[in-house]
Amino acid sequence: MHNLYGALFESVYLECTREYYAAQFSKYKDPQVFLRDCIKMVQVEVDRAEAILPVSSRAAARNAAETGLIDGHAGWLARGVVGKLLDEKNIEELRKLHDLLLRAGADATLVEAFKSAVREHVSAIVKDVTRNEEMIDRLLEFKRVCDAAVEGSFRGPLRNYAYALTDGFTAGFLARRRAPAEMLAKHVDRLMRKGHEGASDEEFGKKLDSVLALYRFTDDKDVFRTFYHRSLSRRLLLGRSASDDFEKAVLKKLKEQYDPEFSMGDQMFSDLMLSRDMMREYHDRHQEGSNAFKLNVMILQQSVWPFSGRQQSSLHLPLAMQQELAAFEKFYSEKHKGRKLEWNHALGTATLTARFLSASKVQDKTKDLSVSLFQAAVLLLFQDVDPTEGKELTYKEILATLAIRRWFTSMRRTLQSLACGKKRVLKKLPPGRDVDDDDKFAINEKFQDPFHTVHINSIQAKETPEESKRTQQAIEGDRKHLLDAAIVRIMKAKKQLTYEEIKTQTIEAVRKHFAPDIASIKQRIDSLVEGEYLRRDDDDRTLFYYVA
Repeated sequence: MHNLYGALFESVYLECTREYYAAQFSKYKDPQVFLRDCIKMVQVEVDRAEAILPVSSRAAARNAAETGLIDGHAGWLARGVVGKLLDEKNIEELRKLHDLLLRAGADATLVEAFKSAVREHVSAIVKDVTRNEEMIDRLLEFKRVCDAAVEGSFRGPLRNYAYALTDGFTAGFLARRRAPAEMLAKHVDRLMRKGHEGASDEEFGKKLDSVLALYRFTDDKDVFRTFYHRSLSRRLLLGRSASDDFEKAVLKKLKEQYDPEFSMGDQMFSDLMLSRDMMREYHDRHQEGSNAFKLNVMILQQSVWPFSGRQQSSLHLPLAMQQELAAFEKFYSEKHKGRKLEWNHALGTATLTARFLSASKVQDKTKDLSVSLFQAAVLLLFQDVDPTEGKELTYKEILATLAIRRWFTSMRRTLQSLACGKKRVLKKLPPGRDVDDDDKFAINEKFQDPFHTVHINSIQAKETPEESKRTQQAIEGDRKHLLDAAIVRIMKAKKQLTYEEIKTQTIEAVRKHFAPDIASIKQRIDSLVEGEYLRRDDDDRTLFYYVA
């Protein structure tokens, strides 16, 4: 029998094998079922080849079975299976799919299917507005699955799959511009406020690295930078950061590995250090026990910190507080001639000592309330009042007494935090979650808390929806200025360019900040023409000249 086996018999056998398995495809409509049966059928053919064929023919028999099953269907199979297997975190079956397509010479279809599945999955996460707070955690979990697939399943040219992963995430982020960058900055903010939570420095560092790795996928670098800058400022000013050392380490990593623009953090820490030195000098000028020791001022450069003092200083403070601020202003003006301080009360904090009735009503309970300056100003309206007297103030009266002219929304949130939150040191009449103009407020004489020091969540602790909207509007304004500057700089150097040339060079010029859409560039060119910075050619409307 061995002497009868030859090339002719082998070729006929392989052709019949290929045709037999090609005919099996018509039975299937579900790609995942087809994949699992393919694996079984190929194994059956391998066992048969090992039983009846010489060693030299076994690989060819396997190849005939696999190409018969896969030829013409590789794209359908890969597109229909990869996304589901990633959802299921089925790394082993992904490996079998990869090996099957690789041997059949169809691994290129798997690369494309993997990129497409990543893009679709990331897009779905990014577009899910109802789960914004979970966006980054979900992206990180999916990234871990994808990394496991690249490292453990795709054993061919890994670089192709790594590029597909990057391209898929980058395209997925575009499904909802700006949102991933904003949520990423806010996620880092939460991590830096919570700190290690029992993890070692190395574990916490790895956790931060995995989060920051997502930064590479966003084109909206300026959005992340702006929100990160604001949240860092809040953490430092309000003492909410878990570790200054880690803050500096993260800034160093961002600056060196991602974006040199993050050098702004160095100046922020410098301001805080100089402020501490100045406060020591100020306190040294006063006797121990003086009210001056209750004051702690941070001197911040407006060019470094993302807050405007002038716009947020409209708050009428109690006389004693005003006198302390005036005394510090005099001290500061003596040291720095020609400089002027602008107070930003919206970022201030205070600690108040308050008395509440004990459960037995026999004696008072004393608590230290750690609050924002806005909250302190409200609570001090009720000072020296016996809680049992039930003194009431309306929302309008509080607003008028504190001379709030612009920050009505902030005052509503402040009263909500004091009377409608978890720690209600005030009571609102009538009860409810919202603050209306005619609502009345009084001391909650029955307030209880197990701790002596009570931290009442400050509205300044994190970005509010209104502030987030204002920040996005500010980013949009900055982008217009950045595009204008880039276009003018390019035209000043080139003197004349076509629209396509301006567009290409402008995109390249602002690439490290954001990816501009074509409509925005066209709009800025038209605006610069109207402002007579550029001139359009009379005959060729696509040609522009720089106007010196």
